[in-house]
Amino acid sequence: MPGACRLSIGDGTKHTQHRMTIEMKLAQYSMGIGDRFGHQGQAQLAAFVRAAQQGLHVVPVWNKSNREHLIVHSQPAAVRQEADAAVQALHWSAGYHVDADHIGLKTVDRFLGVSDFFTIDVADFIAEPAAADAVDALIASMAAIGERPAIAGLTQPLLLTPQRIAEIAGKYLVAVQEAGRVYRHIEKHKGRGNFITEVSMDETDRSQTPVDLLVILAALAQEGIPVQTIAPKFTGRFNKGVDYQGDLRQFEQEFNDDLAVVAFAVQHFRLPADLKLSVHSGSDKFSIYEPIRRALGLWHAGLHLKTAGTTWLEEIAALAAAGDDGLSLARDIYAAALARFDELCGPYASVIDIDRAALPGGPQVQAWTGTRFAAAIRHDPADSRYNPSLRQLLHVGYKLAAEAGERYTRLLDKYASAVGAEVTANLFTRHLLRIFPAAESHQDHGGHRG
Repeated sequence: MPGACRLSIGDGTKHTQHRMTIEMKLAQYSMGIGDRFGHQGQAQLAAFVRAAQQGLHVVPVWNKSNREHLIVHSQPAAVRQEADAAVQALHWSAGYHVDADHIGLKTVDRFLGVSDFFTIDVADFIAEPAAADAVDALIASMAAIGERPAIAGLTQPLLLTPQRIAEIAGKYLVAVQEAGRVYRHIEKHKGRGNFITEVSMDETDRSQTPVDLLVILAALAQEGIPVQTIAPKFTGRFNKGVDYQGDLRQFEQEFNDDLAVVAFAVQHFRLPADLKLSVHSGSDKFSIYEPIRRALGLWHAGLHLKTAGTTWLEEIAALAAAGDDGLSLARDIYAAALARFDELCGPYASVIDIDRAALPGGPQVQAWTGTRFAAAIRHDPADSRYNPSLRQLLHVGYKLAAEAGERYTRLLDKYASAVGAEVTANLFTRHLLRIFPAAESHQDHGGHRG
């Protein structure tokens, strides 16, 4: 394959001098912060400033996908402008990035000039049949680590027979090869070492086990991709904007095993030393935050957390709470969301679970106060008024705010103080403080500095 770096994976110590080198490093802890309408950059960054003041160093990564840009009629350059302006206004010097989120070969070009972080999404290529010679080459390259690799910290050993590797490669190798094509396209335009590379395989129905992850990382090394963050599909449901659904004990064991596999891959596959797990659709997965926090402390590992559309939900909740014209708009958006349910939910079917019977009718919501409306949206399970189905519907309904145009953005400006306070408090108290342990004093907190 053109440009691929065919490696013989073996003793990590023996091959340390050949480790993939990168110039732009990603900090130990980083957090992706989506901002659908580009108004909350300073409010978002204020949460990171507060965290840093308490000794918690997390690098912000402003992310926006091509799909989001198309829906709200924005351009990638606007995200760079928003991030740069926020950094300048708050005198932030601890690093930041701008992520071309969930891109592929068909969509990456419009991001090349303004992004320095690329989330290469290859989920659509999972399970495509791989060429037999490519599978054989991967099996041969992994022979040196043995059929029972000694991976410290695993709850149970992995079995890597040629047959098992071939089975896993049959699901994921073509996806990895596609990631290689996208990576080399970006590298051709940006230059090696001038951007952060993430590979995403999370938007699929079937979760990836630790042994799957090990083979995927070996294949990424074979492909010559200096991947710095990998987003697998974890067990359980990761629905947009609501809590995790699944077995917490199983998740914690799997997450720890994945960290063990990542550490092993860095040592033996010569991947970048700052390689870390990425948790996508991480918005408000509060029940897994403590297990993740424990695991990060145990392994002294890094993490990239992507919060997606939480900021948009805080905007609409704050506007509703403001009453008057803010509440009127929130009611109208909800009524339209009910009427266009299938249109809004279809593209997100794999990451939402909405009980339509639990959705209040439009006339009922028209009678709600702003406080009542905001309580239904805010993710507070202790509040009996909280409605996760309504929250998910509005999460995917940001298209309606985009259609409202100046009516919506004008209200964001009118109630900027109240909205910004909601956005900052959400990121700081519900996310940053809950999931990230205090960074180690020796850790590099750098990144792109504008």
